[in-house]
Amino acid sequence: MRQSSQASTQNDESWIDSMIEILLSARSKKPGTPVDLTAADATQLCTQARDVFMSQPMLLELGAPIKICGDVHGQYTDLLRLFEYGGFPPEVSNDCDDYKM
Repeated sequence: MRQSSQASTQNDESWIDSMIEILLSARSKKPGTPVDLTAADATQLCTQARDVFMSQPMLLELGAPIKICGDVHGQYTDLLRLFEYGGFPPEVSNDCDDYKM
């Protein structure tokens, strides 16, 4: 039986929050230390990220100032360093009304 959409959304947000917590735990560890993430969780994160990307417009009108970063080529520690430098998405202001993480 499918849960109501509000309960499902709350569960999704709770699950995503726990995934973010797990992924950010690598900040305090030596680069290259594995993150405890199951294949099913990684697949679900990719699926949900794809859904968010596909729901976004192709052209974003963004206000200045803005920081643009290139591809990190799968280097998770580099991505964490960029967030440390520029701020993590929930802490950084943005102009997208429908931005969700």
